[in-house]
Amino acid sequence: MVIDRIGLADFLRRRREALQPEDVGLPRGARRRTSGLRREEVALLCHMSTDYYARIERQTGPQPSEQMIAAIAQGLHLSVDERDHLFRLAGHHPPSRGPASEHISPGLQRILDRLHDTPAEIVTELGETLRQTALGVALTGDLTAYSGPARSIGYRWFTDPESRSLYAPEEHPFLTRMWVSGLRGVVTLRGPESHAAHLVELLHARSEEFRQVWDTHEVGIRPHEVKKFMHPELGELELTCQTLLDPVQSHALLVYTAVPGTESYEKLQLLSVLGTR
Repeated sequence: MVIDRIGLADFLRRRREALQPEDVGLPRGARRRTSGLRREEVALLCHMSTDYYARIERQTGPQPSEQMIAAIAQGLHLSVDERDHLFRLAGHHPPSRGPASEHISPGLQRILDRLHDTPAEIVTELGETLRQTALGVALTGDLTAYSGPARSIGYRWFTDPESRSLYAPEEHPFLTRMWVSGLRGVVTLRGPESHAAHLVELLHARSEEFRQVWDTHEVGIRPHEVKKFMHPELGELELTCQTLLDPVQSHALLVYTAVPGTESYEKLQLLSVLGTR
């Protein structure tokens, strides 16, 4: 496919000008006169330099890579159809849709952008964290930094003992069964050639504990509504987890709150202070 520089620049400019700072979780500022987002704001959202993004809009830059186009599509909160259009304009074939896609829907992203004072994350059906709020990072660390199979929390659970330190010890036996049950459900749904099936093969080879629990063939084990997290500075926090599902992309928005008046609620307020350091 050949890049359409004129069409690409025009589409990006029009999408940028159609968005307001509050649409993407950015402050507006008292003296703002710009219609839509500034180029530097889009670059910030897309994790790239302002110069690189500006050159694309000016039709002077090199052909953007698929990774760059995916970042721009996410930063501009594009729908899946708009994302696919952007890829074609840039001279690339669009990525897959559905459960294999990591493109977060605009609606789910907008909700996450507004959760400034709440730990929250968007995860795939395999427990791969795609986005976190700042308080989410303060609670569990940056879970988006993992790569390869370790992106899945279920995989880390059986291959990285340190991953279990995030949860209260009395919760470990249940969580072990839950991760295995959930992984089996995804394999059954997606088939033997799926990414989930590949994770099962890897875990079979690496973990005797996984093999034993897998052989019990448990299914349908659901997460507890209240989760007990262990924070290195604040200790145990009991947080209620509310889940919002995107059935098209098979993503879930997890939002963690504490009951007002409880010790965990007070610790959550302290977490917001720690998270600003």
